[in-house]
Amino acid sequence: MTETSSSQLAELRGQGLLPAEPLCIFQAGSIVRGWGNPTSDVDLFVITDGAWSASVDTAPIPLGAGFFQAVEAYLDGTRCDIRLLTDDQIDAVLAKVSHEAFESAVGEGVQLDRQETVLLEWLRHGVAVENAEWLKRRADQLTSSAFGAVLVQRGLNYADSRVEDAVGQMSVGDLESAVLSAHGALGYAVDALLASYGEYGQNPKWRARRFRAVTQSVLSFDAYWALETMQTFDPADPAAWVDEVLPVCRKISMEVVL
Repeated sequence: MTETSSSQLAELRGQGLLPAEPLCIFQAGSIVRGWGNPTSDVDLFVITDGAWSASVDTAPIPLGAGFFQAVEAYLDGTRCDIRLLTDDQIDAVLAKVSHEAFESAVGEGVQLDRQETVLLEWLRHGVAVENAEWLKRRADQLTSSAFGAVLVQRGLNYADSRVEDAVGQMSVGDLESAVLSAHGALGYAVDALLASYGEYGQNPKWRARRFRAVTQSVLSFDAYWALETMQTFDPADPAAWVDEVLPVCRKISMEVVL
């Protein structure tokens, strides 16, 4: 399935799943990015000026201090995950990644929950199927926000923590734990690297795709992929693989700029 059509929106409206006059409807996810496959879901976002309820039961999903509603439908045999959010909720999430919020944050920095992070990731790559003006305005706000810096800082913090874990575990001979910590550090460090180039995403299954989507000189794809897939790992000498990964994580931390 490709991008949602007007006839499919009409079908969803006929089922009472969409409001008559939303501020915007946009599609995001793997299909929009050209990464879809025959089992991919359609991710559809419906933005309204105020609270609106579908005519069927919806599931409340945590979003920061509140909730948004989600409902599942089917279009031409493909599952469609519909998320119903208000304009005020978008305002609230974008406010959390303003430059003022980023610069004033203390400790571990700006705290976004998973749904807030994913929402902004999808907003970045969304394609409008109704009312493109709203989506462009919001995408422009996101581009000029500190969201990228938030993800870079979070990734580097987590990567540094896992590096420290691996070093400590190696020192007491806990090599299995050190391998897991080093692999985790690599993932966080690469996510931070990609975020510094505007490629936002936290789902590991798309990391290779996201890596190929940017042009940078810090780490080649082949070098990354060899480490990600543990091509040089020797079960008889796991410490050697950890010693190979940790310098790469440190290199990324040194070269990535917030």
